[in-house]
Amino acid sequence: MRIFLTGGMGFIGSHTAVVLLEAGHDVTLYDNLSNADADVVDRIEVITGKRPTFIEGDIRDGVLLEKALKESGAEVVIHFAGLKAVGESVEKPLEYYDNNIVGTVRLMQAMRNAGVSRLIFSSSSTVYGTPEKLPLTEDCPTGEATNPYGRTKLHIEQILADCAKADPSLSVVCLRYFNPIGAHPSGLIGEDPNGIPNNLLPYVARVANGRLPELAVFGSDYDTPDGTGVRDYIHVMDLAEGHAKAIPYAVAHTGWIAVNLGCGRGYSVLEVIRAFEKASGRRVPYRLAERRPGDIAANWCDPTLAKELFGWEAKYDIDAMCRDSWRFESMRAAQKQRAD
Repeated sequence: MRIFLTGGMGFIGSHTAVVLLEAGHDVTLYDNLSNADADVVDRIEVITGKRPTFIEGDIRDGVLLEKALKESGAEVVIHFAGLKAVGESVEKPLEYYDNNIVGTVRLMQAMRNAGVSRLIFSSSSTVYGTPEKLPLTEDCPTGEATNPYGRTKLHIEQILADCAKADPSLSVVCLRYFNPIGAHPSGLIGEDPNGIPNNLLPYVARVANGRLPELAVFGSDYDTPDGTGVRDYIHVMDLAEGHAKAIPYAVAHTGWIAVNLGCGRGYSVLEVIRAFEKASGRRVPYRLAERRPGDIAANWCDPTLAKELFGWEAKYDIDAMCRDSWRFESMRAAQKQRAD
């Protein structure tokens, strides 16, 4: 099929592009490169032997977006584009509401005008807010997101549900990610944010490699086994596979649905650090810091619905996630050193 990926040059988008190309789909990547490098297309081509189409553009540019959708002949849109850092969203709420929500409205308008009726949306476990129970299932309450990033995902889910209710031909699958980490086993693509990383794993990787001096562990007094935050980490390749498995469902069904994608168990920050030290053979210096605004103590999911609907389940464990992250970090750092 012809698949159109907004934010397709980013961490999750690029890995999904690899899975889709290897499955024989035709892939178009639409991205403004605000948090990605233009050479991602080259690396995807090296991995797959196929080159996706790349269009540089912002999702808030409705005219360009509609033109790109029509020219690509898109049959399914996977919507990754969005700002995604919890802490930054507390500091810059307007930027998050503008980019994430306004951008999605422009996308839905462009899809309507281009006659595209199938959407897979990159949602988040943050829509559940502070969990009332664990593990989280799709029928757990939403609506109490603890930060602007989570609220943008929640509002977008509601917008998409309203759109699907108004248009019976529309198919919307909201994939509620837990915490994606890892990298492609080749080491050619991975999470490589511009500037100081906001997410745990790229920060840990850069500390292990000596590119950053130490890791700040935000919160050591949570009600968890070791006091640090617990999350359901999922290998990005498992997550990418989840998108590919969701496509047949989106094609065969109309309406709106939300589905969790996670491993179904939690790891604390300190457990992740120890696993990364094991994978890298390097020490990861860290300091305990105050809790970060908008964070919660723990969340992990029950991924049963994804298995029932898509035939999908996670395959990789925390050791594989850290091993692949370290391979990518080592190769990327060496590449940048040669370039300098």
